[in-house]
Amino acid sequence: MAANLDYEQAGELKFGQVGIANLRVRTLDPARLAAEMAERVQRAPKLFARAAVVVDFGGLSQCPSADQTRTLLDALRGAGVLPVALAYGTSAVEALSQEVGLPLLAKFRAQYERDGELPAAPAPAPAARAPEPAPAPAAAAPAARAEPGLVHLHPVRSGQQIYAQDRDLTLCATVGAGAEVIADGSIHVYGALRGRALAGAAGMASARIFCREFHAELVAVAGHYKVLEEIPKELLGKPVQIWLEHDKLRIEQLG
Repeated sequence: MAANLDYEQAGELKFGQVGIANLRVRTLDPARLAAEMAERVQRAPKLFARAAVVVDFGGLSQCPSADQTRTLLDALRGAGVLPVALAYGTSAVEALSQEVGLPLLAKFRAQYERDGELPAAPAPAPAARAPEPAPAPAAAAPAARAEPGLVHLHPVRSGQQIYAQDRDLTLCATVGAGAEVIADGSIHVYGALRGRALAGAAGMASARIFCREFHAELVAVAGHYKVLEEIPKELLGKPVQIWLEHDKLRIEQLG
């Protein structure tokens, strides 16, 4: 008998962008990884204690076994974080996720494809060789790039999240402590930045963060981050710009 859904549901299910930490494993050493994570938790407990983490095996030459993965997951839990999923990768990772009982998150798929870790889809190849369809994609690309940035006029309060997909984000008021602002492009804050700001969320290393008054709990560009405890105190309260240079996050005061 089919369930009747014409009533007020006890729970409302929605899907949206989630600002979630991605741990890209480069050396499969659970003890060392747990020690590094425990240090992060100790250094910034408000940000990392019991934080949800996606475990990403894309930096390894081969997918670990289920036993190795369970050992790593237990070690990370012992370090104070909560592994909630595996990052999308190969078919072996998909099978592994079923073995260890964790979901796959496809948020990081675009980064895998840019890094060449997934084979290119076969469909685009014929289109690339055909001379006549070529103008259509060329016309579509400028339209996508021409999309204006997202402008948010009101303060972003604790617990709120603003996400600008495939574009820049401009905030005309304060970003409060505990708030999170995310953009696939750059972020401009014309007020105090006290929460978290993550630019280049889809992997754009040229993205930047600009703010008028810097007090951020965490800033990140293309996944490279710094927490407040790592930032020189002379920059606090100052107008700054943040960018990525040779895979290192740079923060400098604006003149």
